[in-house]
Amino acid sequence: MLRSLALVLTLLAGSAVAEPLLPAAPSDDDFVPVDADLAALGQLLFYDPILSGNRNISCATCHHPRFATSDGLSLGMGEGGVGLGPDRVADPANLPEQRIPRNAPALFNLGAKEFTVLFHDGRIEADPARLSGLRTPLGEDMVQGFASLLSAQTMFPVLSPDEMAGHYGENEVSTAVRQGRLTGAGGAWDLIAARVRAIPGYQALFDAAVPEIAAGRPVDFTDISDAIAAFMEVEWRSTDSPFDAFLRDGTALAPEAMTGLDLFYGAAGCATCHSGAFQTDHGFHAMGQPQLGPGKAERFETHRKDIGRMRVTGRAEDGYRFRTPSLRNVVHTGPWGHAGAYSDLRAFLAHHADPVAGLAAYAPQARLPALPGVADDWAATASEARAIAAAVEIGPVALSEAEIDALIAFLDTLSDPVALKGRLGIPDTVPSGLPVER
Repeated sequence: MLRSLALVLTLLAGSAVAEPLLPAAPSDDDFVPVDADLAALGQLLFYDPILSGNRNISCATCHHPRFATSDGLSLGMGEGGVGLGPDRVADPANLPEQRIPRNAPALFNLGAKEFTVLFHDGRIEADPARLSGLRTPLGEDMVQGFASLLSAQTMFPVLSPDEMAGHYGENEVSTAVRQGRLTGAGGAWDLIAARVRAIPGYQALFDAAVPEIAAGRPVDFTDISDAIAAFMEVEWRSTDSPFDAFLRDGTALAPEAMTGLDLFYGAAGCATCHSGAFQTDHGFHAMGQPQLGPGKAERFETHRKDIGRMRVTGRAEDGYRFRTPSLRNVVHTGPWGHAGAYSDLRAFLAHHADPVAGLAAYAPQARLPALPGVADDWAATASEARAIAAAVEIGPVALSEAEIDALIAFLDTLSDPVALKGRLGIPDTVPSGLPVER
């Protein structure tokens, strides 16, 4: 039996805020239909290391369902690492040059229409004014023809030496990347597409899923990225949580979770930024998270800071701003923060409620596998703290221990067992014959 929003508000009457701004429950209208054959093809590509320079890393290495589509680490270890999730360690025979600078974001609901900006700093964004329809680090050199913004986003991790491409000179892809050959014939994307084209199993699947390819057009990397995006859109659509049931038909939440809901949409002010069906305003905010790891810098730069959105826009007012993450399945996606500074959600929420005090009191609790030969992971934590604190946009919110408990109980109602498990799952094998990370 459906329960109207008015009745939901009545249930909450007498709480800290009389009229919490509850979102509408997400529906099919919030998503673009996905071709099942393309998604099934994308499942194989997502788990296939063939897309990495050294054929040893797949998309799933840093976005695995065992770790709620992240990797369970504060800062991931791509090329030069062995193992999966928190058990991943540096390979003594091929040490990483550095850690991946930012925490691996979760992949839930990225196929929803409202997601028009991606990455922690928003460097991939829908932009109808550009020929490609996108704003990316490649500017007008960006290739065209993507099925979605999410498809375009999948093209960039394979170019990162620290994530998937590999160290300079180790393979033809990493060499092309370091030489600046990304697009066109012989560019990094074309080299990867050629590998896929050469595998009969993939060619047959593309023939079945894409009529233009069946008619003779060669498989391009945009086809690969379209398939991966289609898989992610299906696999990790997250719209079946207890909170969704509450919004749709009034299915009761536990009393502590209801108290947390009241705080989230009321006195704690969480919904100011974590608004809408997926608990994000898709904006950028300076929330005072500690800096750790290598920072976001070019290879020729020596600093270890991460100025967030400012690195994309060049505007001083965007300093230390990062994209508001969706909170779907958030209790499972730690460590938390753009650099994964917190491995304890309670500590993260306490810091988040009073960022300036949290910065001053921060004690390292990140999950960082040992990485010999790199600079101190904490070198920028103290040196950047004053600048990060000065940029903080919100004032402190007083939260008791019981209120933090209630907020966590509410956040747990955003957990969707269907999405956490995945719909297609991990394939037994992939057409390349390379190992599948399970």
